[in-house]
Amino acid sequence: MTTEVTRVLVTGGAGYIGSHVVKELRRAGFAPVALDNLYAGHRWAVRPDELVVADVGDRVAVEGLLADGKFAAIVHMAAHIWVGESVRDPAKYYRNNTLAALNLFECAVRHGIRKVVFSSTAAVYGEPDLHPIPETAPLSPINPYGASKLMAERMLADLMAASGGNWLALRYFNVAGADPEGEIGEATPDNGHLVKLACMTAAGLREKMAIHGRDYPTPDGTCIRDYVHVTDLARAHVDALRHLLDGGASMALNCGYGRGFSVQEVLDTCQRVTGVDFPVGEGPRRPGDPARLVADGRKIREVLGFRPQFDDLETIIAHAWAWEQKLKGMQAQG
Repeated sequence: MTTEVTRVLVTGGAGYIGSHVVKELRRAGFAPVALDNLYAGHRWAVRPDELVVADVGDRVAVEGLLADGKFAAIVHMAAHIWVGESVRDPAKYYRNNTLAALNLFECAVRHGIRKVVFSSTAAVYGEPDLHPIPETAPLSPINPYGASKLMAERMLADLMAASGGNWLALRYFNVAGADPEGEIGEATPDNGHLVKLACMTAAGLREKMAIHGRDYPTPDGTCIRDYVHVTDLARAHVDALRHLLDGGASMALNCGYGRGFSVQEVLDTCQRVTGVDFPVGEGPRRPGDPARLVADGRKIREVLGFRPQFDDLETIIAHAWAWEQKLKGMQAQG
């Protein structure tokens, strides 16, 4: 397989995770094109010649891009991602995460694109009884975010089966950290990611942190999550793309490290790494939050040869902290 001339469309490619995927695709010799409406993405996160500003739900724009683009594959990442918001405004999530995905998949089939890597989520499992969670666990999301992603997974599987294509869904666990080289990182507005918020608080951009619920059935009463470094996740997308281009089978794969940390442990580690003893308050449980989400990551290692380089909470937070300090400087300069 020759990757030097392989063009890949990355929807949501100017966003937090998407920009890291674009960088890793470029590093691997692919020619990525980021399609992003800049709702949560940023022009500076990708190179100017790689960015197309449009919405995945805009059929005319997507049709025109795919007709002219000569893309070998699509990495579909454009989505709304906040669990709490999905509970408050489910229609927003079904429109963007489900209906817009259907538009993209239909256009892909129409233009002969038969390789799709899909950005899915551990939220499709809901609150499973199995820990760590295997890909065979029941799919029973407990919030509209997870439901909207599961619907998109099923649509993609059906459309690719009918058209003779293949697909791979990566079910993310909790993504955190930033580019180790400091070029890009998380700058999503109205953010809800724990590590991001903790680093913002340490940087003086927030008054305090809040732990939402101390009465979960976990050792310290706070939610437990499997935190995966964004660069490791981005490299998993490159591995997934190669798998499909080499004729690999369609499937869904967990993307996590297989061990979890509680909210309290993350905040304690962030205070230690940053050297800032920021205040931590308490708040009520957030709707749609399961107590524990930890991946069984054996399958992605077996199928894709996934070998994470940053499987360490302190490293994840150190990279996020370095980025937060750089971003603060960028924002100060306008």
